[in-house]
Amino acid sequence: MSDSQLPGAVVTPAVVVDTDVLDTNLSAMADTAARRGLVVRPHVKTHKSMEIARRQLALGAAGITVATVGEAEAFAAAGVGDIFIAYPVWADRDRAGRLRDLAGRIRLSVGVDSVAAVRELAAALRGGAPVATLVPVHVLVEVDCGLRRSGVAPDDAGPVAAAAAAEGLRVGGVFTFPGHSYTPGGLESAAADEAAALAAAAASLAGAGLPCPVRSGGSTPSAAWSAGPADGGPVTEVRPGVYCFNDAQQVVLGSYPVDRVALTVLATVVSTPTPDRFILDAGAKVLGQDRPAWAPGHGLLPGFPGAAITGLWEHHAVVVPGPDGTRPQVGDVVTVIPNHVCTVVNLVDYLNVSRDGKLVDRWPVDARGRNT
Repeated sequence: MSDSQLPGAVVTPAVVVDTDVLDTNLSAMADTAARRGLVVRPHVKTHKSMEIARRQLALGAAGITVATVGEAEAFAAAGVGDIFIAYPVWADRDRAGRLRDLAGRIRLSVGVDSVAAVRELAAALRGGAPVATLVPVHVLVEVDCGLRRSGVAPDDAGPVAAAAAAEGLRVGGVFTFPGHSYTPGGLESAAADEAAALAAAAASLAGAGLPCPVRSGGSTPSAAWSAGPADGGPVTEVRPGVYCFNDAQQVVLGSYPVDRVALTVLATVVSTPTPDRFILDAGAKVLGQDRPAWAPGHGLLPGFPGAAITGLWEHHAVVVPGPDGTRPQVGDVVTVIPNHVCTVVNLVDYLNVSRDGKLVDRWPVDARGRNT
């Protein structure tokens, strides 16, 4: 017996988006942010889809966030006019012309976290011209709030911003990523770290004589805890991405329940070689390899409570049944909630779209592979 709502409707492995759940997730985030006085600038590296970006913009998103110049190009070409590349971009020879072109067509913001990157970006935007006039680009200084990835210490944001201003760049503010919210019990503390870092960074800019209108943060797990103006906090903007779909990580962390997962993978049982395992046709090339230490496996099977995906090859997933020993039969189609939805989307050309349990459309993954 299959636990899939769409048996026979798609060829497995298939990535399926439930539009009813998707729209619920998008509206809920927009409403939560509005109550807290926050602007939503969703990170579209999760879905890479213009159809979904349009839904987010229609709900009041100020613009979108991307991770790469390539993603920015894809969404600008589709008509999005306000894009933030939330990454410490190194504006080398290839990216220089592409950034100039983008800045001439849209309102472009770029992340920086060093004086060297500021100078490289300014030179790229000048394009070798003998004048100091730049193509207009806003820069936001990235600060580290505890993830220990990119970003300067909050107190060091002012000098980087001052260097940007001296080069003629438009300083828009500061941003951070509280990615350490992706740990059990870490949601509230990561949001507190985010608020402290953004407040300190804004003070550093003030010390350099610069305003800091944008103080941007927010991950999917911590976004509901971000301290916005309604709470008397320093955060003005949040950039969640995964919330549109959610995934097994969000379920295990307790950020969202299973019924708020909008994207799943349908897989066919291709083998039941022993009573203690069965094999699915959705391997690493669909589910991705991400598995945090605290995750019970390489994804969740909601139709088989307690079952764990214990092994993953390119085209095989090995599943150990749950405590009751229930397992499907060869040929059955089952639903898998992947661990990390962002990598899943980047592995497929299109999303199968369902409504009321029926396949109704296919949406292209418009920015698939735009990783440079």
